[in-house]
Amino acid sequence: MSRIFVFSLAILIAVIAYVTAFAVSDQYQDRIYQPGKLKPIDSECTLKVGDKAPDFTLPSISGERVSLGSFAGKKNVVISFVPAAWTPVCSDQWPGYNLLRGMFEARNAVMLGITEDNIPSLFAWTSEMGKVWFPVLSDFWPHGEVARKYGVLRSTGVSERALFVIDRQGIIRYIDIHDINERPNMEILMGELAKLNN
Repeated sequence: MSRIFVFSLAILIAVIAYVTAFAVSDQYQDRIYQPGKLKPIDSECTLKVGDKAPDFTLPSISGERVSLGSFAGKKNVVISFVPAAWTPVCSDQWPGYNLLRGMFEARNAVMLGITEDNIPSLFAWTSEMGKVWFPVLSDFWPHGEVARKYGVLRSTGVSERALFVIDRQGIIRYIDIHDINERPNMEILMGELAKLNN
C-alpha cells in the first residue's frame, strides 16, 4: 500500500474515533455551564506563521511548571488554548485528543493545553473528564499573560479557542483561531503536523 493511502486511512480512523469521543461530556452534562452562543472571535492575533513562538512557563495540574522552551530541538508542539473549564465545547474537545495520542507521538509532537482557569478548577474538571494525556496548564496569574502574548485573549478575560503548531526550532507553522462555539478540525491539525516531519 502507498504511504498516502496508509496515511489517509489512519486519518479516517482517527477522525471517526475523535468524533465518537465527543460524547464524553454527555455523561456529566448536568454539571457543565451553558454559556450560550458567543461572539465567534473577539481578539486580534498579531502572530503569524513563520514567527518565533513566544516562550512561557506555566503551572500544570501535575504540580510541575512547564516551559515551551523545554521542547526546543526535541518535539513539535501543539498549543491548544480553550476558553474555560466546565463548558460544553471544551469538555468535548480535550477528551477527544486522548484517542489521538498515538498520532501525536508518531509525529514527534506533544500537546500543551492552556486555559485561564486556576489549578484547582482545572484539576477537578480534567479528573471529571477522565484525565487527559497532555499537560494542562493554567494561565490564571498574571491573568491571561500567555494568551495575551499569543494574541488570543478575549475582552471577557478568557482565551479564544485556538491552535498553534510549533516546530522543533520554535517556529510557528500553523495557526487556527477558531470559532469559539465549534471544535477545531482534527484532520486538518494532523495534516499540518505531518508536514513538519516531511
